[in-house]
Amino acid sequence: MALQKYNARDVVFEIEDVATPNTWIEIGGINTFSKSHEEETADTTTFASEGQAESQKMQVGKQLEIEGFRLRDTVGGTLDPGQAMVETLSERLGEASLGKVRFAHKDDTSWEVWTAHVNLGDQGGGNNDKTSWSATFTRSGANTTAAKV
Repeated sequence: MALQKYNARDVVFEIEDVATPNTWIEIGGINTFSKSHEEETADTTTFASEGQAESQKMQVGKQLEIEGFRLRDTVGGTLDPGQAMVETLSERLGEASLGKVRFAHKDDTSWEVWTAHVNLGDQGGGNNDKTSWSATFTRSGANTTAAKV
């Protein structure tokens, strides 16, 4: 096995079309991403613990944050299709707020797939900036995988 570092820019992110299941749209304009992990624990300390804290992990959670530039078509003004789908999903509530996002290195043979809800991040910029764009996906349930075809 020959392990090596890989470029973050080689990770691809796609969102499932909310109107057409199993149709995936690449999210464009990304230049930064981070995947974070969290956990909830239960305190299991008793008098018999003799002053030593005891706990157990009870729940795990994950978030994926993507950031980059807002992309729009110069002719029609339409937003990047992937960014537009993220923004559509971000406006939904309840069961309808859950969609699918998947990501993988370009050379991987399978996707990591999450059912998630999304929070659209701040957009903006200054006089000499390009307009920023970001979104945070919060996983709901366990991740799955799917073969790349």
